Amino acid sequence: MSTATQTPFEPKTTTGRITNFVDERVGGSGILREFGRKVFPDHWSFMFGEVALYSFVILLLSGTFLTFFFDPSMAETHYNGPYVPLKGVEMSVAYNSTLQISFEVRGGLFMRQVHHWSALLFVAAVSVHMLRVFFTGAFRKPRELNWVVGGVLLILSMAAGFTGYSLPDDLLSGNGLRIIDGVVKSIPVIGTYISFFLFGGEFPGTVIVSRLYMMHIMLVPALILLMVAIHLFMVVIHKHTQYPGPGRNDRNVVGYPLGPVYAAKAGGFFFIVFGIIAFISAFFQINPVWNYGPYDPSPVSAGTQPDWYIGWVDGALRLMPGWVFNIPMEWNIPFPWGTNTLSFNVLGPALIPAGIVFTLLFMYPWIERWVTRDDREHHVLDRPRNAPTRTAIGVAGFIFYCVMWAAASSDLVATHFEVSLNDVTYWLRALFFIGPILGFIVTKRVALALQRKDREIALHGRETGRIVRLPHGEFQEIHAQLDDYKRYKLVGYESPVPEEGIPNENGIVTRKEKLRGKLSGFFFEDRVAPATPSELEAGHHHEAIEAGDDDKAITH
Repeated sequence: MSTATQTPFEPKTTTGRITNFVDERVGGSGILREFGRKVFPDHWSFMFGEVALYSFVILLLSGTFLTFFFDPSMAETHYNGPYVPLKGVEMSVAYNSTLQISFEVRGGLFMRQVHHWSALLFVAAVSVHMLRVFFTGAFRKPRELNWVVGGVLLILSMAAGFTGYSLPDDLLSGNGLRIIDGVVKSIPVIGTYISFFLFGGEFPGTVIVSRLYMMHIMLVPALILLMVAIHLFMVVIHKHTQYPGPGRNDRNVVGYPLGPVYAAKAGGFFFIVFGIIAFISAFFQINPVWNYGPYDPSPVSAGTQPDWYIGWVDGALRLMPGWVFNIPMEWNIPFPWGTNTLSFNVLGPALIPAGIVFTLLFMYPWIERWVTRDDREHHVLDRPRNAPTRTAIGVAGFIFYCVMWAAASSDLVATHFEVSLNDVTYWLRALFFIGPILGFIVTKRVALALQRKDREIALHGRETGRIVRLPHGEFQEIHAQLDDYKRYKLVGYESPVPEEGIPNENGIVTRKEKLRGKLSGFFFEDRVAPATPSELEAGHHHEAIEAGDDDKAITH
């Protein structure tokens, strides 16, 4: 009995032989085959994560170019370049090399602006992506850890931006470092020691730029790459979330495979993002360091603000008063070894708002899971209006951030609108407390109103504006019935009922359960239940016409 032998595959081209050689040793074809069959849903809001990834790639490429020419030394030198207003001015080597990149390196100014604009876009894309995940409930099981990874990525992106912002050693970035030095020194007992070791002596020292440079080009990017890899790994393991619709549930994903559909779309979208950043960088100036001059601890430049993602911390510092109800916010605390000053008017606004924001950000998936007792896996997203309390909380947090962000420009608001700086500060202080509350109330009312509107449309169809007279003389407006897809979108969601605290095995409702019951009422007391199938059936006996077809006969 003869046995057939299988002839090994032999590629005919050089490229094929090289590819086959690599594949036989690393098994890449199996990985690509499995990954290429991965299905992803299609929705425009999913692109924010891609924008963040692509802008980070552009950051790495442009940053690599800049490292060839930037010298992070704080040694003193005198400028002798082509920019006449700074001729002979004493400055650091770091600032001098920044000017050389801007005026003497071919394409240097363009690459500097590409790097800066892509940094702004990267942080913005990460922030908007996190907002999309929050408002749609994509952080729920099994993605809680991926939400934490996203929060770490947001912090790292701000750290990367701040360390890079401080490198030119110009007057603007130096004042930013001075603020950080003040915040660090406001920490009781150990603050001065931390400042001494951070700056290598008394501020500004001679080593801070080189230390920030190492963090900016090595540590922070490496951590970002690690978080991005973990994030993408979890996306593949958990499968992608999708918006509700017919045929979509928590057990499937409706969309297109990664290869070749999304691979081609992703490649094209990368060049679109790159083209937009290149266009902005070529035509819109940002951070003209030559206008600020080298850093000098004695002057403080007026009318300058940090980049938007750090501005909210600066705004919090501006809003904090030195006295509250005749109580000073700075105290001298006696210790056995001497008196130490606690400057709460600096330490408080620098740490407390950021602590509140990021603590709630990291804990929220577990808070909502505990309140709702929902331990199921969720792969179908919520429409923000169908989770009104969560949406209202998100808007309140956003307003909380925006007030502090606006406060970072309080001086410009006062000068441009010719109003008192004190009045601007007082109004912003009031909005700091009242704004999030008003935002929560208004957002929740709007979301509930939209739910009621959706329920009305699902039951009776949409208004067409056509008025007809019935044989017995009655006038009625014709409603166009929705197709099944649109109707499912309006009724296919859950509306939990508030729960009371559940007694334990001894019949006692613990304080923890009472708190959970109160929070459950806070989340779900105001609710609009989706239309049931029986209600939909009863609502369709009204006179109607087919959606979008005015020539159809009236049906009964």
